[in-house]
Amino acid sequence: MPDSITIQIPGSTSNIGPGFDCLGIALALHNRLSVSRVGSQLSVDPPHAMLRESARLFFRRTNVPEFGFHWSVSGDVPISRGLGSSVTIRLGILAALNELSGKPLTRDGLFALCSEVEGHPDNAGPAAFGGFVLTDARGESFRFPVDERLKFVLLIPDMEVLTEHARRVLPPSISHRDAVLNIGNACAITAAFATGQYERMRECFGDSLHQPYRSHLVPGLFEIIEAGVNAGAIGGFLSGSGSTVCSLALADSAQAVADAMLRSWHGPAPAITRIVTADNEGARVIS
Repeated sequence: MPDSITIQIPGSTSNIGPGFDCLGIALALHNRLSVSRVGSQLSVDPPHAMLRESARLFFRRTNVPEFGFHWSVSGDVPISRGLGSSVTIRLGILAALNELSGKPLTRDGLFALCSEVEGHPDNAGPAAFGGFVLTDARGESFRFPVDERLKFVLLIPDMEVLTEHARRVLPPSISHRDAVLNIGNACAITAAFATGQYERMRECFGDSLHQPYRSHLVPGLFEIIEAGVNAGAIGGFLSGSGSTVCSLALADSAQAVADAMLRSWHGPAPAITRIVTADNEGARVIS
């Protein structure tokens, strides 16, 4: 067993419009977590409550004797922008401890443990498995690879949206009509990713569960999405709980979509755009 390890974990975009808390896609936007074993008692250097919580759960569930560790993180996934940054840290430490302990957990086990401690399987699934991932309330997951011709155009404002704040604005119930709309659209998106018929997702991103109630957290959300669609995007949505807005586009229109989205941004902070592909590998050891 090694004494140190570096894990690369992809960020992710989740919800994908109508697939609230169920759909997610791993992105070629990564964090790298390096972990070294230190001592024979649990200690986290530098101290970090999230990592200590994750480590305790790992040692308790696997019955591996506790040990301390030093950790560091680097990478491209911005914090609190709806791109799965907290999952990259939690899954990264779980995967690193697993490697340093002789791999008592499978990839499925790491996904389940990360989902439990994180509470967001729609981010944990893509980060663990890569590609497009559907998760359900049972903890089951279904994964499909994503073709590199599909691009993810990200408008990333320089402002944070905390998930707990974004959840407080959601209504306690919605109408039967709105529920049917969301179910149909989420099923159509899943079928498109399962078959690679991405163009058939046009007009399938309508949502009544969360985006209308969160739109004030990202000023001009629907105008940004519309600008991307008018420039050639297949569709667009709020990434996670924001503040990132994501449009899906084929390669030949991706730059025009990015330019249009950026022109339509008039929020209180600067924003940048990035065009990335999906990550089909998920979390993996890189050294």
